[in-house]
Amino acid sequence: MLAEFCDRLLDCGFPIGRVGLFILTLHPQIMGQRLLWRPGVPVDVGPAPYERFQTEEFRRSPVRYAIDNVASLRRKLEDENCPLDFMQTRELKAQGVTDYFVAPLLFFDGAVHAASFATLEAGGFTDRQIAVLEQLMVPLARAIEARTLRRMASDLLDTYVGTHAGSRVLAGQIRRGDTARINAAIWLSDMRGFTRLADSLPAEALVEQLNRYFDCQVPAILKRGGEVLKYMGDGLLAIFAIAPDGANEQEVCEAALDAAREARTAVAAASATAGDRFGLRFGLALHTGEVLYGNIGSENRLDFTCIGPAVNLAARIEKLTGELERTILASGAFAKHFPPEFAHISEFGLRGFGSAQAVFGLKDEARP
Repeated sequence: MLAEFCDRLLDCGFPIGRVGLFILTLHPQIMGQRLLWRPGVPVDVGPAPYERFQTEEFRRSPVRYAIDNVASLRRKLEDENCPLDFMQTRELKAQGVTDYFVAPLLFFDGAVHAASFATLEAGGFTDRQIAVLEQLMVPLARAIEARTLRRMASDLLDTYVGTHAGSRVLAGQIRRGDTARINAAIWLSDMRGFTRLADSLPAEALVEQLNRYFDCQVPAILKRGGEVLKYMGDGLLAIFAIAPDGANEQEVCEAALDAAREARTAVAAASATAGDRFGLRFGLALHTGEVLYGNIGSENRLDFTCIGPAVNLAARIEKLTGELERTILASGAFAKHFPPEFAHISEFGLRGFGSAQAVFGLKDEARP
């Protein structure tokens, strides 16, 4: 959209040589997006992390001035008495820019963003061109806002319900009972000793410890195509979807096991960190089976998650990890894909299941 906008400005005789957009957003890792157009090259799009918003360079920039003051700013850089009161204007002058104009972009929700325009044309922009640019800020803001709100909704859904679930919600799967039966490898993990930890640490330190703990697992899951569906205090529920015909079940289970081993290594490394007061330990159950995946809850408060006997079995197996002093346990349905890796431990009577269930453990965790 920015490229098309700039091409049309050129067609109208505007001597633009550089146009930038700075759009604030709601995202847990980045404060905004920066888009930079130059003639003849693709638009450069890059994230602006929160740390950049706090830098002295950004605090004293024309863009920040336009955002904070909700006011336009112009510097005719080729004029001898033009104030070079910003680092960016000094840099642009050195690059041959003759005129630089920054304007706020106002969204309906009150958020303020910014657009900048630069030219290398002798004489700079005419006053008429500047007036037209100011008039264009309203329709430009509307067009950007429509796209930004869609992206923001997608980012927030990805953050809070997961990428696949978020896509389903945006596609209209929002009614209670909108569910689908899918086959999946199920991951259910839980931190060991969380109650003792919660009783021993201040709330802020406990949250920091939980975040460290989840950072040991989530990247490994996402990297291999898994989806984190829910955090339950110190517990984590994730699935790795299997194709309807089951043709990729072996491949999906391998991905889940690789993620489990990576998470085990990461948790062990975090626990061994020098000065760590409480060692991080966790238990993890792996299982495969059919789950009901979709919207579940009350009329006006829904959760996009998965339920079913397969999830319940994974939860029961996970509870055995502490008792058996194991980190990773698996059901027979999962372990059958890796005969060399898993060994049968025993049959266990598990709450909610009429018959004893076979439980398997990784051979590399077997006690001597």
